[in-house]
Amino acid sequence: MTEPSTITPEKALRIRKRVKDKKPSFVRPESWRYVRIKESWRSPKGLDHKMRIEYKGWPAPVKVGYRGPRIARGLHPSGFKEVLVHNVDELKEIDVKTQAARIAHTVGRRKKAKILAEAKKRKIIILNLKEIKKPPEQEKEELAEEKEEETVKTEEAPTEEKEVEESKPEKTRKRKRRTEKQ
Repeated sequence: MTEPSTITPEKALRIRKRVKDKKPSFVRPESWRYVRIKESWRSPKGLDHKMRIEYKGWPAPVKVGYRGPRIARGLHPSGFKEVLVHNVDELKEIDVKTQAARIAHTVGRRKKAKILAEAKKRKIIILNLKEIKKPPEQEKEELAEEKEEETVKTEEAPTEEKEVEESKPEKTRKRKRRTEKQ
């Protein structure tokens, strides 16, 4: 009896990519014919259904042969297994050699900055990495400065508005009449 050949994850990913390129896009039978039928796959069940019988000219149905290698299932294209992270404590459970972190979408900016800093220390790969431009403390300071500037502008603004109103020409007769009556 022959021993099963061991495949490395890198080779399995290449095989998975090759299989995926050849795989047709599976659509629900007759979805191209009727608007009321969505494209999401449903297995053909009719006794004389052409797709179930696999008539020539009809699209191929879903089969197990289109599946990728078992080793590659659940792996990110980079070769790492994805682990969803919500806080810094969950980073401690990640194996750096085989796993990579994906920060959950519900995590806020402040906690995300802490997770990124901890991941950098531990050399953990983050799959959905978007660099935060400024820490939250700096942003708060800048917002406070902008508010101060706006308050200064609003104090100066009323005098400018009066000047603009005086320089505007009167456009209609009704406006002239109104100003004369007052």
